[in-house]
Amino acid sequence: METVRFDELQLDERILRAVADMGFEEASPIQAQAIPVQLEERDIIGQAQTGTGKTAAFGIPLLQKVDPKVKKLQAIALCPTRELAIQVADEVRRLAKYMHGVKVLPIYGGQDIVKQIRSLKDGTQVIIGTPGRVMDHMRRKTVKFDQVHTVVMDEADEMLNMGFLEDMETILSQLPEERQTVMFSATMPSAIMEIARKFQKEPVTVKVVKKELTVPKVTQYYYEVKPKSKLEVMCRLLDMYAPKLSVVFCNTKKQVDELVQALQGRGYFAEGLHGDLKQIQRDRVMNSFRNGKTEILVATDVAARGIDVDDVEAVFNYDLPQDDEYYVHRIGRTGRAGREGIAFSFVVGKEVYKLRDIQRYCKTKIFPQAIPSLNDVTAIKVDKVLESVADTINDTDLSKMVNIIEKKILEEDYTSLDLAAALLKMMLGEENEDVIDTREPRSLDDLDNYGSAGRGRSRTGSGSGNGNSRGNRYDSPTREDMARLFINIGKNQNIKPGDILGAIAGESGMPGRMVGSIDMYDKYTFVEVPRENADAVLKAMKDVKIKGKNIHMEKANGKGK
Repeated sequence: METVRFDELQLDERILRAVADMGFEEASPIQAQAIPVQLEERDIIGQAQTGTGKTAAFGIPLLQKVDPKVKKLQAIALCPTRELAIQVADEVRRLAKYMHGVKVLPIYGGQDIVKQIRSLKDGTQVIIGTPGRVMDHMRRKTVKFDQVHTVVMDEADEMLNMGFLEDMETILSQLPEERQTVMFSATMPSAIMEIARKFQKEPVTVKVVKKELTVPKVTQYYYEVKPKSKLEVMCRLLDMYAPKLSVVFCNTKKQVDELVQALQGRGYFAEGLHGDLKQIQRDRVMNSFRNGKTEILVATDVAARGIDVDDVEAVFNYDLPQDDEYYVHRIGRTGRAGREGIAFSFVVGKEVYKLRDIQRYCKTKIFPQAIPSLNDVTAIKVDKVLESVADTINDTDLSKMVNIIEKKILEEDYTSLDLAAALLKMMLGEENEDVIDTREPRSLDDLDNYGSAGRGRSRTGSGSGNGNSRGNRYDSPTREDMARLFINIGKNQNIKPGDILGAIAGESGMPGRMVGSIDMYDKYTFVEVPRENADAVLKAMKDVKIKGKNIHMEKANGKGK
Protein backbone atom coordinates (compact mmCIF):
# COMPACT_ATOMS: atom_id res chain seq x y z
CA MET A 1 0.00 0.00 0.00
CA GLU A 2 1.27 3.48 -0.87
CA THR A 3 2.21 5.72 2.01
CA VAL A 4 -0.07 8.68 2.71
CA ARG A 5 1.16 11.88 4.28
CA PHE A 6 -1.05 13.66 6.78
CA ASP A 7 -0.93 16.87 4.76
CA GLU A 8 -2.69 14.96 1.94
CA LEU A 9 -5.76 14.23 4.11
CA GLN A 10 -7.37 17.71 4.08
CA LEU A 11 -6.95 18.13 7.83
CA ASP A 12 -7.36 21.27 9.91
CA GLU A 13 -4.08 23.22 9.98
CA ARG A 14 -4.06 23.16 13.78
CA ILE A 15 -4.28 19.37 13.82
CA LEU A 16 -1.50 19.10 11.24
CA ARG A 17 0.76 21.21 13.46
CA ALA A 18 0.06 18.94 16.43
CA VAL A 19 0.68 15.81 14.31
CA ALA A 20 4.05 17.25 13.22
CA ASP A 21 4.97 17.95 16.88
CA MET A 22 4.14 14.34 17.75
CA GLY A 23 6.58 13.14 15.11
CA PHE A 24 4.11 11.50 12.73
CA GLU A 25 5.53 11.95 9.23
CA GLU A 26 3.05 9.71 7.45
CA ALA A 27 -0.23 7.95 8.24
CA SER A 28 -0.22 4.32 9.34
CA PRO A 29 -2.33 1.93 7.19
CA ILE A 30 -5.35 2.12 9.51
CA GLN A 31 -5.10 5.93 9.65
CA ALA A 32 -4.76 6.27 5.86
CA GLN A 33 -7.91 4.18 5.33
CA ALA A 34 -10.08 5.24 8.27
CA ILE A 35 -9.57 9.02 8.43
CA PRO A 36 -10.95 9.87 4.93
CA VAL A 37 -14.05 7.70 5.55
CA GLN A 38 -14.75 9.40 8.88
CA LEU A 39 -14.21 12.86 7.41
CA GLU A 40 -17.09 12.00 5.05
CA GLU A 41 -19.14 11.50 8.26
CA ARG A 42 -19.76 7.83 7.47
CA ASP A 43 -20.08 5.21 10.20
CA ILE A 44 -17.10 2.89 10.29
CA ILE A 45 -16.03 -0.52 11.62
CA GLY A 46 -12.26 -0.63 11.97
CA GLN A 47 -10.71 -4.03 12.56
CA ALA A 48 -7.29 -3.30 13.98
CA GLN A 49 -5.13 -4.48 16.84
CA THR A 50 -3.53 -2.38 19.55
CA GLY A 51 -0.45 -0.62 18.27
CA THR A 52 -1.64 0.15 14.75
CA GLY A 53 -2.16 3.85 15.46
CA LYS A 54 -5.92 3.61 15.82
CA THR A 55 -6.18 6.31 18.52
CA ALA A 56 -5.12 8.93 15.97
CA ALA A 57 -7.27 7.15 13.36
CA PHE A 58 -10.42 8.09 15.27
CA GLY A 59 -9.04 11.01 17.32
CA ILE A 60 -8.13 13.19 14.33
CA PRO A 61 -11.54 13.08 12.55
CA LEU A 62 -13.30 13.41 15.91
CA LEU A 63 -11.41 16.65 16.68
CA GLN A 64 -11.93 17.94 13.12
CA LYS A 65 -15.67 18.06 13.89
CA VAL A 66 -15.43 19.59 17.38
CA ASP A 67 -16.37 23.27 17.65
CA PRO A 68 -14.20 24.89 20.37
CA LYS A 69 -16.73 27.72 20.76
CA VAL A 70 -19.50 25.34 21.85
CA LYS A 71 -18.80 24.51 25.51
CA LYS A 72 -20.93 21.36 25.50
CA LEU A 73 -20.18 17.66 25.15
CA GLN A 74 -19.78 16.88 21.42
CA ALA A 75 -17.89 13.57 21.26
CA ILE A 76 -17.51 10.51 23.45
CA ALA A 77 -15.11 7.56 23.24
CA LEU A 78 -15.67 4.39 25.27
CA CYS A 79 -12.66 2.30 26.39
CA PRO A 80 -12.58 -0.99 28.33
CA THR A 81 -10.08 0.03 31.04
CA ARG A 82 -9.05 3.13 32.99
CA GLU A 83 -5.47 2.74 31.72
CA LEU A 84 -6.60 2.84 28.10
CA ALA A 85 -8.97 5.75 28.80
CA ILE A 86 -6.09 7.77 30.28
CA GLN A 87 -3.77 6.82 27.41
CA VAL A 88 -6.34 7.73 24.72
CA ALA A 89 -7.21 11.01 26.46
CA ASP A 90 -3.52 11.95 26.59
CA GLU A 91 -3.07 11.32 22.87
CA VAL A 92 -6.27 13.15 21.87
CA ARG A 93 -5.13 16.10 24.02
CA ARG A 94 -1.80 16.16 22.17
CA LEU A 95 -3.68 16.15 18.85
CA ALA A 96 -5.80 19.06 20.11
CA LYS A 97 -2.72 21.00 21.28
CA TYR A 98 -3.36 23.98 18.98
CA MET A 99 -7.17 23.82 19.12
CA HIS A 100 -7.53 26.36 21.90
CA GLY A 101 -10.74 25.94 23.86
CA VAL A 102 -11.10 22.19 23.27
CA LYS A 103 -11.23 20.29 26.56
CA VAL A 104 -10.67 16.51 26.69
CA LEU A 105 -11.57 14.69 29.91
CA PRO A 106 -10.98 11.04 30.87
CA ILE A 107 -13.66 9.63 33.21
CA TYR A 108 -13.20 6.28 34.88
CA GLY A 109 -13.90 4.42 38.10
CA GLY A 110 -11.55 4.86 41.03
CA GLN A 111 -11.25 8.61 40.50
CA ASP A 112 -13.18 11.13 42.62
CA ILE A 113 -16.48 11.56 40.78
CA VAL A 114 -17.00 15.04 42.28
CA LYS A 115 -13.87 16.26 40.44
CA GLN A 116 -15.21 14.77 37.22
CA ILE A 117 -18.58 16.46 37.70
CA ARG A 118 -16.86 19.82 38.25
CA SER A 119 -14.79 19.37 35.07
CA LEU A 120 -17.88 18.41 33.07
CA LYS A 121 -19.66 21.56 34.26
CA ASP A 122 -16.71 23.68 33.13
CA GLY A 123 -17.51 22.82 29.52
CA THR A 124 -15.90 19.64 28.25
CA GLN A 125 -16.32 18.87 24.54
CA VAL A 126 -14.74 15.38 24.49
CA ILE A 127 -14.91 12.66 27.12
CA ILE A 128 -12.95 9.41 27.03
CA GLY A 129 -14.52 7.04 29.51
CA THR A 130 -15.11 3.53 30.72
CA PRO A 131 -18.71 2.33 30.22
CA GLY A 132 -19.37 1.86 33.95
CA ARG A 133 -18.36 5.39 34.91
CA VAL A 134 -20.19 6.94 31.91
CA MET A 135 -23.33 5.10 33.04
CA ASP A 136 -22.79 6.47 36.55
CA HIS A 137 -22.75 10.04 35.18
CA MET A 138 -25.85 9.29 33.12
CA ARG A 139 -27.71 8.18 36.26
CA ARG A 140 -26.61 11.37 38.03
CA LYS A 141 -27.58 13.42 34.96
CA THR A 142 -24.11 15.04 34.96
CA VAL A 143 -23.57 14.33 31.26
CA LYS A 144 -25.86 15.64 28.55
CA PHE A 145 -25.79 13.92 25.16
CA ASP A 146 -28.00 16.29 23.14
CA GLN A 147 -25.01 17.91 21.32
CA VAL A 148 -23.00 14.69 20.77
CA HIS A 149 -22.20 14.16 17.08
CA THR A 150 -19.58 11.38 17.38
CA VAL A 151 -19.28 8.24 19.47
CA VAL A 152 -16.30 5.90 19.36
CA MET A 153 -16.08 2.38 20.79
CA ASP A 154 -12.38 1.54 21.18
CA GLU A 155 -11.42 -2.12 21.66
CA ALA A 156 -15.10 -3.07 21.46
CA ASP A 157 -14.36 -6.82 21.73
CA GLU A 158 -12.45 -6.24 24.97
CA MET A 159 -15.41 -4.29 26.41
CA LEU A 160 -17.58 -7.25 25.45
CA ASN A 161 -15.22 -9.68 27.21
CA MET A 162 -15.34 -7.54 30.35
CA GLY A 163 -19.13 -7.70 30.51
CA PHE A 164 -19.92 -4.17 29.28
CA LEU A 165 -22.33 -5.23 26.50
CA GLU A 166 -25.46 -4.01 28.30
CA ASP A 167 -23.79 -0.71 29.30
CA MET A 168 -22.60 -0.12 25.73
CA GLU A 169 -26.11 -0.70 24.36
CA THR A 170 -27.65 1.59 27.00
CA ILE A 171 -25.20 4.42 26.25
CA LEU A 172 -25.63 4.11 22.48
CA SER A 173 -29.43 4.11 22.78
CA GLN A 174 -29.34 7.43 24.71
CA LEU A 175 -27.29 9.28 22.07
CA PRO A 176 -28.86 11.48 19.36
CA GLU A 177 -30.18 9.58 16.34
CA GLU A 178 -28.18 11.81 13.98
CA ARG A 179 -24.60 11.00 14.92
CA GLN A 180 -21.52 9.25 13.62
CA THR A 181 -20.76 5.89 15.22
CA VAL A 182 -17.18 4.62 15.01
CA MET A 183 -16.15 1.18 16.24
CA PHE A 184 -12.67 -0.34 16.50
CA SER A 185 -12.15 -3.96 17.43
CA ALA A 186 -9.32 -6.47 16.97
CA THR A 187 -11.84 -9.31 16.46
CA MET A 188 -15.42 -9.39 15.25
CA PRO A 189 -17.49 -11.78 17.38
CA SER A 190 -21.21 -12.07 16.65
CA ALA A 191 -22.19 -9.80 19.58
CA ILE A 192 -20.04 -7.00 18.12
CA MET A 193 -21.60 -7.46 14.69
CA GLU A 194 -25.02 -7.29 16.34
CA ILE A 195 -24.13 -3.92 17.95
CA ALA A 196 -23.02 -2.68 14.54
CA ARG A 197 -26.29 -3.84 12.97
CA LYS A 198 -28.43 -2.15 15.67
CA PHE A 199 -26.54 1.12 16.16
CA GLN A 200 -24.72 1.93 12.92
CA LYS A 201 -25.97 3.11 9.54
CA GLU A 202 -24.39 1.38 6.54
CA PRO A 203 -20.94 1.27 8.13
CA VAL A 204 -17.81 1.09 6.01
CA THR A 205 -15.48 -1.72 7.10
CA VAL A 206 -11.77 -0.97 7.24
CA LYS A 207 -9.56 -3.94 8.04
CA VAL A 208 -5.87 -3.85 8.89
CA VAL A 209 -4.57 -7.11 10.30
CA LYS A 210 -0.95 -6.74 11.28
CA LYS A 211 1.40 -9.33 9.92
CA GLU A 212 3.36 -11.49 12.33
CA LEU A 213 6.75 -9.99 12.91
CA THR A 214 9.66 -11.91 14.33
CA VAL A 215 11.82 -10.16 16.86
CA PRO A 216 15.52 -10.60 16.12
CA LYS A 217 17.79 -12.17 18.73
CA VAL A 218 18.53 -8.97 20.56
CA THR A 219 18.88 -8.53 24.33
CA GLN A 220 16.20 -5.98 25.28
CA TYR A 221 16.19 -3.77 28.37
CA TYR A 222 14.11 -0.83 29.55
CA TYR A 223 14.76 1.95 32.06
CA GLU A 224 12.10 4.01 33.84
CA VAL A 225 13.35 7.60 33.62
CA LYS A 226 12.20 11.20 33.80
CA PRO A 227 12.33 13.12 30.50
CA LYS A 228 15.14 15.38 31.76
CA SER A 229 17.22 12.32 32.76
CA LYS A 230 17.19 10.54 29.39
CA LEU A 231 20.40 12.11 28.09
CA GLU A 232 22.39 11.32 31.24
CA VAL A 233 21.18 7.70 31.32
CA MET A 234 22.00 7.21 27.64
CA CYS A 235 25.49 8.61 28.08
CA ARG A 236 26.12 6.25 30.99
CA LEU A 237 24.97 3.29 28.91
CA LEU A 238 27.14 4.38 26.00
CA ASP A 239 30.12 4.59 28.35
CA MET A 240 29.35 1.23 29.98
CA TYR A 241 28.71 -0.83 26.87
CA ALA A 242 30.93 1.19 24.48
CA PRO A 243 29.10 -0.01 21.33
CA LYS A 244 31.03 0.37 18.08
CA LEU A 245 28.00 1.86 16.29
CA SER A 246 24.64 2.87 17.80
CA VAL A 247 21.30 3.99 16.36
CA VAL A 248 19.12 6.21 18.55
CA PHE A 249 15.42 6.64 17.67
CA CYS A 250 13.41 9.78 18.44
CA ASN A 251 9.78 10.46 17.50
CA THR A 252 10.30 14.02 16.24
CA LYS A 253 12.74 15.85 13.99
CA LYS A 254 13.13 18.53 16.66
CA GLN A 255 14.16 15.93 19.24
CA VAL A 256 16.70 14.47 16.80
CA ASP A 257 18.35 17.88 16.34
CA GLU A 258 18.37 18.67 20.06
CA LEU A 259 19.81 15.29 21.02
CA VAL A 260 22.55 15.43 18.38
CA GLN A 261 23.58 18.85 19.65
CA ALA A 262 23.63 17.61 23.27
CA LEU A 263 25.68 14.50 22.41
CA GLN A 264 28.18 16.48 20.36
CA GLY A 265 28.49 18.89 23.28
CA ARG A 266 29.52 15.96 25.46
CA GLY A 267 32.17 14.86 22.99
CA TYR A 268 30.34 12.00 21.25
CA PHE A 269 30.58 11.54 17.47
CA ALA A 270 26.86 11.86 16.68
CA GLU A 271 24.89 12.88 13.57
CA GLY A 272 21.16 13.23 12.89
CA LEU A 273 18.92 11.81 10.16
CA HIS A 274 15.36 12.99 9.50
CA GLY A 275 12.93 14.01 6.78
CA ASP A 276 14.07 17.63 6.52
CA LEU A 277 17.56 16.68 5.29
CA LYS A 278 18.28 16.89 1.58
CA GLN A 279 19.47 13.75 -0.18
CA ILE A 280 23.06 14.97 -0.37
CA GLN A 281 23.04 15.56 3.42
CA ARG A 282 21.52 12.13 4.07
CA ASP A 283 24.19 10.47 1.93
CA ARG A 284 26.95 12.31 3.78
CA VAL A 285 25.57 11.28 7.20
CA MET A 286 25.11 7.63 6.17
CA ASN A 287 28.59 7.39 4.62
CA SER A 288 30.09 8.83 7.78
CA PHE A 289 28.16 6.26 9.85
CA ARG A 290 29.12 3.33 7.62
CA ASN A 291 32.83 4.12 7.76
CA GLY A 292 32.75 4.64 11.54
CA LYS A 293 33.52 8.38 11.64
CA THR A 294 30.06 8.85 13.12
CA GLU A 295 29.51 6.39 16.00
CA ILE A 296 25.97 7.40 16.99
CA LEU A 297 23.20 7.94 14.44
CA VAL A 298 20.11 9.71 15.80
CA ALA A 299 17.06 9.26 13.55
CA THR A 300 13.29 9.29 13.15
CA ASP A 301 11.51 6.10 12.08
CA VAL A 302 10.85 7.18 8.50
CA ALA A 303 14.39 8.47 7.97
CA ALA A 304 15.89 5.27 9.39
CA ARG A 305 14.37 3.00 6.75
CA GLY A 306 17.49 3.20 4.61
CA ILE A 307 19.86 2.19 7.43
CA ASP A 308 21.39 -1.13 6.45
CA VAL A 309 24.62 -1.46 8.43
CA ASP A 310 25.72 -4.81 9.87
CA ASP A 311 28.00 -3.46 12.61
CA VAL A 312 25.32 -1.69 14.69
CA GLU A 313 25.79 -3.08 18.20
CA ALA A 314 23.13 -1.09 20.10
CA VAL A 315 19.75 0.52 19.48
CA PHE A 316 18.29 3.15 21.83
CA ASN A 317 14.57 3.93 21.89
CA TYR A 318 15.07 7.44 23.27
CA ASP A 319 11.32 7.83 22.68
CA LEU A 320 9.04 4.78 22.58
CA PRO A 321 7.67 4.31 19.03
CA GLN A 322 4.12 5.40 18.23
CA ASP A 323 3.40 2.07 16.54
CA ASP A 324 4.32 -1.34 18.01
CA GLU A 325 5.44 -2.52 14.58
CA TYR A 326 8.08 0.21 14.50
CA TYR A 327 9.63 -1.28 17.66
CA VAL A 328 10.47 -4.45 15.74
CA HIS A 329 11.86 -2.47 12.81
CA ARG A 330 13.96 -0.38 15.17
CA ILE A 331 15.62 -3.16 17.16
CA GLY A 332 16.14 -5.10 13.93
CA ARG A 333 18.86 -2.54 13.11
CA THR A 334 21.15 -4.48 15.46
CA GLY A 335 21.89 -8.19 15.94
CA ARG A 336 22.47 -8.67 12.21
CA ALA A 337 24.48 -11.32 10.40
CA GLY A 338 24.58 -13.58 13.45
CA ARG A 339 26.07 -10.88 15.69
CA GLU A 340 24.84 -10.12 19.21
CA GLY A 341 22.84 -6.94 19.63
CA ILE A 342 21.34 -4.99 22.51
CA ALA A 343 18.35 -2.62 22.67
CA PHE A 344 17.62 -0.04 25.36
CA SER A 345 14.21 1.65 25.76
CA PHE A 346 13.50 4.68 27.93
CA VAL A 347 10.06 4.70 29.54
CA VAL A 348 8.46 7.77 31.11
CA GLY A 349 5.54 7.38 33.52
CA LYS A 350 2.46 5.88 31.92
CA GLU A 351 4.45 4.75 28.88
CA VAL A 352 4.97 1.52 30.81
CA TYR A 353 1.50 0.52 29.54
CA LYS A 354 2.64 1.15 25.97
CA LEU A 355 5.66 -1.04 26.65
CA ARG A 356 3.37 -3.87 27.77
CA ASP A 357 1.44 -3.56 24.50
CA ILE A 358 4.72 -3.80 22.58
CA GLN A 359 5.75 -6.92 24.52
CA ARG A 360 2.38 -8.59 23.90
CA TYR A 361 2.38 -7.75 20.22
CA CYS A 362 6.01 -8.69 19.59
CA LYS A 363 5.78 -11.79 21.83
CA THR A 364 9.06 -10.75 23.40
CA LYS A 365 10.38 -9.87 26.84
CA ILE A 366 11.89 -6.49 27.61
CA PHE A 367 13.65 -6.68 30.96
CA PRO A 368 13.60 -3.82 33.49
CA GLN A 369 17.02 -2.53 34.51
CA ALA A 370 18.28 -0.34 37.33
CA ILE A 371 19.78 2.91 36.07
CA PRO A 372 23.56 2.45 36.12
CA SER A 373 25.36 4.49 38.75
CA LEU A 374 28.57 6.33 38.00
CA ASN A 375 30.36 3.56 39.88
CA ASP A 376 28.93 0.95 37.50
CA VAL A 377 30.26 2.96 34.56
CA THR A 378 33.66 3.33 36.18
CA ALA A 379 33.84 -0.36 37.08
CA ILE A 380 33.13 -1.37 33.49
CA LYS A 381 35.77 1.07 32.23
CA VAL A 382 38.29 -0.40 34.68
CA ASP A 383 37.45 -3.93 33.51
CA LYS A 384 37.97 -2.95 29.88
CA VAL A 385 41.30 -1.26 30.57
CA LEU A 386 42.53 -4.26 32.56
CA GLU A 387 41.36 -6.65 29.83
CA SER A 388 43.41 -4.73 27.27
CA VAL A 389 46.35 -4.75 29.69
CA ALA A 390 46.08 -8.55 29.95
CA ASP A 391 46.05 -8.83 26.14
CA THR A 392 49.14 -6.61 25.92
CA ILE A 393 50.97 -8.71 28.54
CA ASN A 394 50.14 -11.94 26.66
CA ASP A 395 50.77 -10.71 23.12
CA THR A 396 53.65 -8.21 23.38
CA ASP A 397 57.34 -8.24 24.28
CA LEU A 398 57.45 -5.86 27.24
CA SER A 399 61.12 -6.28 28.18
CA LYS A 400 62.09 -2.72 27.18
CA MET A 401 59.16 -1.24 29.13
CA VAL A 402 59.99 -3.39 32.17
CA ASN A 403 63.56 -2.05 32.17
CA ILE A 404 62.30 1.55 32.01
CA ILE A 405 59.88 0.99 34.90
CA GLU A 406 62.47 -0.81 37.04
CA LYS A 407 64.90 2.07 36.53
CA LYS A 408 62.20 4.63 37.44
CA ILE A 409 61.18 2.74 40.58
CA LEU A 410 64.83 2.56 41.74
CA GLU A 411 65.19 6.31 41.20
CA GLU A 412 61.91 7.34 42.88
CA ASP A 413 60.29 6.58 46.23
CA TYR A 414 57.24 4.66 45.00
CA THR A 415 56.30 1.06 44.20
CA SER A 416 55.30 -0.63 40.97
CA LEU A 417 51.73 -0.76 42.39
CA ASP A 418 51.76 3.05 42.81
CA LEU A 419 52.92 3.42 39.21
CA ALA A 420 50.24 1.04 37.88
CA ALA A 421 47.51 2.83 39.87
CA ALA A 422 48.62 6.23 38.57
CA LEU A 423 48.66 5.01 34.96
CA LEU A 424 45.18 3.50 35.41
CA LYS A 425 43.85 6.79 36.77
CA MET A 426 45.37 8.67 33.83
CA MET A 427 43.67 6.29 31.39
CA LEU A 428 40.28 6.62 33.12
CA GLY A 429 40.34 10.40 33.38
CA GLU A 430 39.60 12.77 36.23
CA GLU A 431 35.85 12.15 36.23
CA ASN A 432 36.42 8.61 37.52
CA GLU A 433 38.49 9.63 40.55
CA ASP A 434 35.90 8.24 42.98
CA VAL A 435 36.21 4.69 41.68
CA ILE A 436 36.50 3.24 45.19
CA ASP A 437 33.40 5.03 46.52
CA THR A 438 30.94 2.16 46.73
CA ARG A 439 27.72 4.06 47.37
CA GLU A 440 25.55 3.21 44.40
CA PRO A 441 22.37 5.19 43.74
CA ARG A 442 19.70 2.97 42.24
CA SER A 443 18.26 5.68 40.02
CA LEU A 444 18.90 9.27 39.01
CA ASP A 445 16.41 10.38 41.66
CA ASP A 446 18.80 9.04 44.30
CA LEU A 447 21.62 11.23 42.96
CA ASP A 448 20.00 14.24 44.65
CA ASN A 449 20.79 12.72 48.05
CA TYR A 450 23.93 10.94 46.99
CA GLY A 451 26.33 12.91 49.14
CA SER A 452 24.36 12.59 52.37
CA ALA A 453 22.56 9.27 52.23
CA GLY A 454 24.61 6.37 50.95
CA ARG A 455 22.89 3.24 49.70
CA GLY A 456 25.14 0.85 51.65
CA ARG A 457 28.48 -0.74 50.84
CA SER A 458 29.18 -3.18 48.04
CA ARG A 459 30.81 -6.42 49.03
CA THR A 460 33.91 -7.79 47.47
CA GLY A 461 34.59 -11.46 47.46
CA SER A 462 36.48 -14.26 45.85
CA GLY A 463 34.78 -17.22 44.24
CA SER A 464 36.33 -20.62 43.64
CA GLY A 465 39.61 -19.56 45.19
CA ASN A 466 40.13 -16.63 42.86
CA GLY A 467 41.11 -13.69 45.01
CA ASN A 468 40.80 -11.23 42.12
CA SER A 469 37.02 -11.42 41.82
CA ARG A 470 35.17 -8.15 42.41
CA GLY A 471 31.67 -8.11 43.85
CA ASN A 472 28.94 -6.01 42.21
CA ARG A 473 25.88 -4.83 44.02
CA TYR A 474 22.60 -3.02 43.51
CA ASP A 475 21.76 -2.02 47.06
CA SER A 476 18.49 -1.63 48.89
CA PRO A 477 18.14 -0.97 52.61
CA THR A 478 19.09 -4.03 54.66
CA ARG A 479 15.99 -5.71 56.09
CA GLU A 480 15.50 -8.75 58.28
CA ASP A 481 12.74 -10.00 55.99
CA MET A 482 15.12 -10.66 53.07
CA ALA A 483 15.94 -14.18 51.86
CA ARG A 484 19.31 -14.92 50.24
CA LEU A 485 19.25 -16.99 47.03
CA PHE A 486 22.14 -18.76 45.30
CA ILE A 487 22.53 -18.81 41.48
CA ASN A 488 25.10 -21.01 39.77
CA ILE A 489 26.40 -18.36 37.36
CA GLY A 490 28.76 -15.47 37.85
CA LYS A 491 31.28 -13.13 36.28
CA ASN A 492 33.06 -15.91 34.37
CA GLN A 493 29.89 -16.42 32.31
CA ASN A 494 29.93 -12.73 31.31
CA ILE A 495 26.84 -12.07 33.46
CA LYS A 496 26.23 -8.64 34.97
CA PRO A 497 24.11 -7.75 38.03
CA GLY A 498 21.61 -6.02 35.73
CA ASP A 499 21.08 -9.30 33.81
CA ILE A 500 20.09 -11.06 37.03
CA LEU A 501 17.95 -8.16 38.24
CA GLY A 502 16.17 -7.98 34.88
CA ALA A 503 15.54 -11.75 34.76
CA ILE A 504 14.07 -11.87 38.29
CA ALA A 505 11.84 -8.82 37.72
CA GLY A 506 10.80 -9.94 34.24
CA GLU A 507 10.01 -13.57 35.12
CA SER A 508 8.46 -13.16 38.59
CA GLY A 509 6.71 -9.84 37.96
CA MET A 510 8.25 -8.50 41.19
CA PRO A 511 9.37 -4.85 40.82
CA GLY A 512 13.14 -4.58 40.45
CA ARG A 513 13.32 -2.08 43.33
CA MET A 514 12.33 -4.89 45.74
CA VAL A 515 15.47 -6.88 44.92
CA GLY A 516 18.18 -6.36 47.54
CA SER A 517 21.90 -6.86 47.18
CA ILE A 518 23.37 -8.78 44.25
CA ASP A 519 26.79 -10.15 45.25
CA MET A 520 28.57 -11.51 42.21
CA TYR A 521 31.56 -13.86 42.22
CA ASP A 522 33.45 -15.68 39.47
CA LYS A 523 31.22 -18.78 39.25
CA TYR A 524 28.17 -17.98 41.33
CA THR A 525 26.02 -15.13 42.65
CA PHE A 526 23.98 -14.39 45.78
CA VAL A 527 20.88 -12.24 45.49
CA GLU A 528 18.50 -11.00 48.18
CA VAL A 529 14.71 -10.89 47.69
CA PRO A 530 11.89 -10.30 50.18
CA ARG A 531 11.43 -13.53 52.17
CA GLU A 532 7.72 -13.64 51.37
CA ASN A 533 8.52 -13.57 47.63
CA ALA A 534 11.39 -16.08 47.71
CA ASP A 535 9.36 -19.19 46.82
CA ALA A 536 7.55 -17.40 43.99
CA VAL A 537 10.90 -16.16 42.60
CA LEU A 538 12.39 -19.69 42.77
CA LYS A 539 9.35 -21.10 40.98
CA ALA A 540 9.40 -18.38 38.29
CA MET A 541 13.13 -18.87 37.68
CA LYS A 542 12.95 -22.67 37.45
CA ASP A 543 13.39 -23.06 33.66
CA VAL A 544 14.83 -19.65 32.89
CA LYS A 545 17.94 -18.89 30.85
CA ILE A 546 20.03 -15.78 31.48
CA LYS A 547 21.86 -14.58 28.36
CA GLY A 548 21.27 -18.02 26.83
CA LYS A 549 22.69 -19.93 29.82
CA ASN A 550 20.70 -22.46 31.86
CA ILE A 551 20.65 -21.53 35.53
CA HIS A 552 19.89 -23.19 38.83
CA MET A 553 18.61 -21.09 41.72
CA GLU A 554 18.08 -22.23 45.31
CA LYS A 555 17.94 -20.80 48.82
CA ALA A 556 21.44 -20.11 50.11
CA ASN A 557 22.73 -22.15 53.04
CA GLY A 558 24.78 -21.12 56.04
CA LYS A 559 25.03 -17.62 57.47
CA GLY A 560 23.55 -15.89 54.48
CA LYS A 561 20.37 -17.95 54.54
